[in-house]
Amino acid sequence: MSRNRNSEETVKRILEVSYRLFMEKGYEHASIQDIINHLGGLSKGAIYHHFKSKEDILVAVMERMTLKSNQMLADIRDCADLNGIEKLKAIFKASITRPVQDEIFATAPNFCDNPKLLVSILQDTINNVAPNYILPIINQGIADGSIQTDYPEQLAELIIFTANIWINPMVFKNSAEGSYRKIMLYQQMLQGFGLEILDQEMVERLQELVLIYQKQK
Repeated sequence: MSRNRNSEETVKRILEVSYRLFMEKGYEHASIQDIINHLGGLSKGAIYHHFKSKEDILVAVMERMTLKSNQMLADIRDCADLNGIEKLKAIFKASITRPVQDEIFATAPNFCDNPKLLVSILQDTINNVAPNYILPIINQGIADGSIQTDYPEQLAELIIFTANIWINPMVFKNSAEGSYRKIMLYQQMLQGFGLEILDQEMVERLQELVLIYQKQK
């Protein structure tokens, strides 16, 4: 039991230090040696006992952050005071206005250069976020009349996949203008489904995050 506890504490230390360094220096510029130097005597062998590479550490860091994000999604999904369409809008707004998003976009790598991270994001989007958070809200919206669709599962996947992947500058290396056009088309797509959930304030916030990300490249 003690050995397991020590192992868990070691992993926790590695991830906390790595997260801080990724935020301060950017993932590309933070090395395994940098992480070791901030771990108070922990050896390189100890790190590689738990993680095969820096990319594996990044995936684990992102998974920890995803857990916090999913709690936010669950709180909105389970809110009794909002109808379906209001919950979708609340989720979009909360997701992009969290203060930590500025840090993430200022330091994150390009997902296409980090295959394990990209696969992790894809799997979480399709296998977790869409069915467990977006779909229940769409089904509620159908029941309360605020959302109309004959294909709730497919709509849940489409709107979250497009948001997390297609308009994400960490995946596609678009120019600022190209990213803006994607955001505007995404807004039009949502409106075509009768989903008035992306207002001008959120459009401007998405553009701001794109610029924060592109500034570090």
